[in-house]
Amino acid sequence: MTANEKLHQDDGAAKIDSKYFKSLVGFLIYLTNSRPNILRFIENPSRLHLAAAKRILRYLQRTKDHEILYKQQNENRLTGYSDSDWAGSYDDRKSTFEYVFYLVTNIISWCSKKHNSITLFSAEAEYIAANEVVC
Repeated sequence: MTANEKLHQDDGAAKIDSKYFKSLVGFLIYLTNSRPNILRFIENPSRLHLAAAKRILRYLQRTKDHEILYKQQNENRLTGYSDSDWAGSYDDRKSTFEYVFYLVTNIISWCSKKHNSITLFSAEAEYIAANEVVC
């Protein structure tokens, strides 16, 4: 998958049939928790949006044999991480925050979501992300 790819609503690329794009994204609907930007382009997709969706499908095809293995642990240690990309959306300048929680080495909770407000500083975006994690 392409790291740090930023998609735009009006990217200047040729528009495609939204019905085809919707059917493709339908296969990816469960990914919208980790990639909320996929659904933003559902009504007016371009060739660049279609290319991004196809890259996700190719990634899934190559990694279909990977699995998550949860192991029984003798200790109870909860660890959490959060991060935010400051003004990561080119369309509305809102940040996206992510968090993940581990119980020892097992992932038990994760989220990726857009901020409700626009932040002026990267530190503010990080603070909001940390606040969302604990609330």
